[in-house]
Amino acid sequence: MSRISVRGFAVASATAVTTVGAVVGVASGSTVPAGDNIDAASAADTTTLADIPDGQQAQVASLTEQADTQAVQADAAAKKSAEESARIQAAKDAKTKKEAADEAVAKAKQAKKERDEQAKTASRSSVRDASSFSSQGSYSAAQVQAMARQMMPSDQFQCFSNIVSHESGWNYKAVNAGSGAYGLVQALPGSKMSSAGADWQTNPATQIKWGLNYMNSRYQSPCGAWSFWQANSWY
Repeated sequence: MSRISVRGFAVASATAVTTVGAVVGVASGSTVPAGDNIDAASAADTTTLADIPDGQQAQVASLTEQADTQAVQADAAAKKSAEESARIQAAKDAKTKKEAADEAVAKAKQAKKERDEQAKTASRSSVRDASSFSSQGSYSAAQVQAMARQMMPSDQFQCFSNIVSHESGWNYKAVNAGSGAYGLVQALPGSKMSSAGADWQTNPATQIKWGLNYMNSRYQSPCGAWSFWQANSWY
């Protein structure tokens, strides 16, 4: 039989100490003096289950089982508490990292937006008006393209160029034999372009000015007009 320690009961449960102390007193047939606690504890350490009367053994065994169960439950509760604390801390750390990452992304987007706005502002400030170009007898396609580049924001030129390339091949005197549409942007009728200048038939700058105004008013920009043209083959 295993040795039952009353001192162990004292650590596990106050109730166990009281009960076992009473049982030990019955088993030994003697009473431990109140001032002799250390000797009593030492004597109790040597008490075995066989020393306890049969009627009390079941009670002692039950107390032992209860103490063991309480110890296991306490360990489990402590472990669960530690795991829960670790989970909560990990969640907090993850949230903090995500917030930091989101803030960095937001700052990067804002910085890019500001750079783009600055670039657009700089580009618009360098745009030339049609009247700033000297009139001449004729213009090559390269000259007309150079004029167009200077008359619009740089980020819109390629879209404008795509439309003009399809509509007239950069020929400012191009005429559609079927509809009568005229010029770089194939205005229909061509006389519409007189709102941009009386020299609309011979001055590509005037045609570019009218074409830009038309694209901006109807499609918000040359790139908006180009998107529509791609879907419909006209604008």
